[in-house]
Amino acid sequence: MKIFKLKDINRAFTIALITTTILSCSDFLEENNQSSLNPNTFYKTGTHAESALNAVYATTRQIFGGDSGGNSKNWHLLEAVSGQSVNNSSSNPDLNSLALLSYNSNLIHAKNVWAATYKLVGNANMVIENVPAIFMSETRKKQILGEAYFLRAWAYFNAVRIWGDIPLITSPVGTGSADFYAERTSQDIVYDQIVSDLQLSEAAGLPSTDATGRVSLAAVKSLLAKVYLTMAGHPLNITEHYANAATKAQEVINLSPSIGLFDTYGEIYLESNENTVEHIFSVQYAPNVNASGESLSFLPAKNITKGGATGWQTNLPEMNFYNSFESGDLRKVNRQGWFYTDYFVGGNGALTDLGGPHVFKAFNVANFGSNTVEGNGLGDFLNFSVIRFAEVLLIYAEASNEVSGPSAAAIDAVKRVRDRAGLTTSSSFTKDAFRELIWKERWHELCYERKTWFDMVRLRKAFNSITGGFDNFVGHTILSSNQTLQEKHLLFPIPALELVNNPNLTQNTGY
Repeated sequence: MKIFKLKDINRAFTIALITTTILSCSDFLEENNQSSLNPNTFYKTGTHAESALNAVYATTRQIFGGDSGGNSKNWHLLEAVSGQSVNNSSSNPDLNSLALLSYNSNLIHAKNVWAATYKLVGNANMVIENVPAIFMSETRKKQILGEAYFLRAWAYFNAVRIWGDIPLITSPVGTGSADFYAERTSQDIVYDQIVSDLQLSEAAGLPSTDATGRVSLAAVKSLLAKVYLTMAGHPLNITEHYANAATKAQEVINLSPSIGLFDTYGEIYLESNENTVEHIFSVQYAPNVNASGESLSFLPAKNITKGGATGWQTNLPEMNFYNSFESGDLRKVNRQGWFYTDYFVGGNGALTDLGGPHVFKAFNVANFGSNTVEGNGLGDFLNFSVIRFAEVLLIYAEASNEVSGPSAAAIDAVKRVRDRAGLTTSSSFTKDAFRELIWKERWHELCYERKTWFDMVRLRKAFNSITGGFDNFVGHTILSSNQTLQEKHLLFPIPALELVNNPNLTQNTGY
């Protein structure tokens, strides 16, 4: 089952109300084309509740998957600044400014992410406000609210890490609302709300796992572990949350065997494996709904795929990072791990050299073809990964190490990730050595998944691909652009349009 694109009704303050598409287990889109909806007439039945929840799910695709023009997606906001890739396209000045760390408050990527974030928050607030009064199955009602709480928490978790203090809005907003011109709320209060939302979601009776793409208990616990790990680091530095992060990650690990690692890297990006095993939560894409287009940033400029798709060249591997993988690491093996240096003309024809390594993550073999099977050419509809089990293992290892040092269980968690990569792992570490090993594994396992930048901010550290060690964030040179990170780069600028529309907003320092 896929979650389908919904028809939005925009509201002021970049918040949307409700849409009327029904979530279906079949791959078709069903719309209820009403021109005017409001809570007084709409929130009456269980079907209305499901439709309202669909509006929240639909907006997940817009936050990072939306277009920022000129061969760029919103998610480049987090990738271009990480230093792991090189932008070989000059068609988007905003993307170029990200790569060169010269962006300002007019950055279209930030504007789009902000607008979509508060649109999702608005839709979630409408569900949370109005669904409790609907006469319907109490069990399903509780689950719907749990899903809405999770999605709102995820949206705020992204936003607070991108901008720091942000407007915290937890009820529907209209022109007469007190929050219509909301002020920025301190990060600690925003994080408290995120944790509260996730705890409510955790108690909502959601299934342990869900192969349909909906929020599951595993997703809630995984995100909560990730939130606690972040709160233990910068800027809050509430170190007691390391124990909470380890506890929640362990609860997800205990869900084995329904959750685990795929045996090979190729299995991770098969459409047939979506929402199963390692995929704990993903933003959903499907034919006749929306194509993710993620792989277009990674494809080569040469015509090598079924359908003749050529890449944007906006995310080529930075060579020092590419070379920083350990010898024998299967994640670096051509067309098996995260990279490829040649491919098959037309999807399954003659092997052709690409002139250098390209990113193989999110390469949709079903669409583009392989050496043995012609691609279907239907489009790139791979889901957009948010949380994989490999990350949960690394969260557990890092948090547990900070609490009590490198225990056997923590070492085993890292070993599971490294075993799949074909790498050996010592059975004995100092706390400091184990910490750095975990960080390196995060950089190499989770690269190109919009996670590295957030790690750089919470750790105030950046991986130095030349030395193999970690530099302080401030003063680190991004090798892809030879630019140096400054204090101001820990946060992105509040979009200029939002400052114009809302006189109560203030700008982040340095912008």
